[in-house]
Amino acid sequence: MATIGDLHEDILMVLLSYIPARELILTCRLVCRAWKELVDGVHIWKRMCLREGYFKRGWDIFPEDWMRFYFFHPLMKNLLKNPCAEEQFQFWTIDDNGGDHWNIEDLPEAHTDNFPDKGVNKYFVTSYGLCRKSQIIDLVENGLWGNLLDVIQPKIVVKDWYAARRDCGCIYRLHVSLLSEKKCIVQKYKSKVIKIPQWSDAKWNEIVHVFKDYGPGVRYVKFSHEGQDTQFWAGWYGIRVTNSSVTIEP
Repeated sequence: MATIGDLHEDILMVLLSYIPARELILTCRLVCRAWKELVDGVHIWKRMCLREGYFKRGWDIFPEDWMRFYFFHPLMKNLLKNPCAEEQFQFWTIDDNGGDHWNIEDLPEAHTDNFPDKGVNKYFVTSYGLCRKSQIIDLVENGLWGNLLDVIQPKIVVKDWYAARRDCGCIYRLHVSLLSEKKCIVQKYKSKVIKIPQWSDAKWNEIVHVFKDYGPGVRYVKFSHEGQDTQFWAGWYGIRVTNSSVTIEP
């Protein structure tokens, strides 16, 4: 009687590609040497990446490690960590901490409109002195690779959400830099200083910038935003920020 071991390698590879990735590593890879070689090879993970839409068909620049790329699948994924303050200030570098310093508050808040995405529950808030924080993203560590960044140059899309309190004016600014392997600036974006007057509508606003045709050498993205209130009131009456994102799009 024929068994699964009698299947042609190409057919077995297709079947294995439909098994959840975790089970491929923890179970299937341990069955025998032949299965281990298939799981450790290129074709299963390439097939899974294409099927899941993690890789754009027609690109002729391929990942150096398809398995790594599958598990990281950086395309369309937010590469910023802790964008909505759920982990306090973890992963963020506090560059300026003026006034009564950065703080975190819960949504909804009486003096600010409800956030459009009901899944966002917290935000970072600034004080009466300049508050700035940043985060550096290692694109290679997140599953991208040199040839893709240098030749294809997929779009790097940066988004941030900001809002004022109704009862206090404030300012906001976004800075983003694309950095080389040695952390030199390849390209940068700096928004204008956005001034929101006292007694505004306290609406949440989204700011978006798209990097494209940025040239070879990009390996990191530095994301930074800043703000403060303009009334110089003690406490946390400055700009609110949350749901920040950096995504790679084909």
